[in-house]
Amino acid sequence: MRQEHELLLPHFIYSIRRWPNLCNRAKIIAMSEKVVATNRKARFEYFILESYEAGISLMGSEIKSVRAGQMSLGEAYVKIEDGKQAWLVGAHIAPYDPASRFGHNPTRNRRLLLNKREIRKIWNEVRMKGVTVIPLRVYLTHGLAKVEIGLAKGKKLYDKREAIAKRDSAREQERRER
Repeated sequence: MRQEHELLLPHFIYSIRRWPNLCNRAKIIAMSEKVVATNRKARFEYFILESYEAGISLMGSEIKSVRAGQMSLGEAYVKIEDGKQAWLVGAHIAPYDPASRFGHNPTRNRRLLLNKREIRKIWNEVRMKGVTVIPLRVYLTHGLAKVEIGLAKGKKLYDKREAIAKRDSAREQERRER
């Protein structure tokens, strides 16, 4: 018979007691986060006001391609329909060769999984002039594909020049220190 304090512990603790090496490896693998694709131009072209984490609804062949790192966010953006649903538009996921017969359209719109209140909040921000929603990166965590999206406001040309000047001066200073 179990002791009284053991009844309150979650099930996975018993697993750790029985197979400590196996469970520790599983924890390390599950906690890792693998970045699949980043939108490098996003931070150069836009000021990021706020960021959100959203799940992404994918087909079987799409998730296999994403796990293989065959995804691009180059021309992707997020579209919100009437404050009810969010869609990732223009993201390219390469076809998965072993599933060629049952493949997918590489640039189809993919639904983003967000809470209603998050979608409403983003929708109200987007209705303001000059604010848009862009994907910043796609990553895998706990075996699930997630998208980090950001509320962004476009930079003017002089802002971009200023960012380039700061980056160049920091690079030169780093060279001098070596």
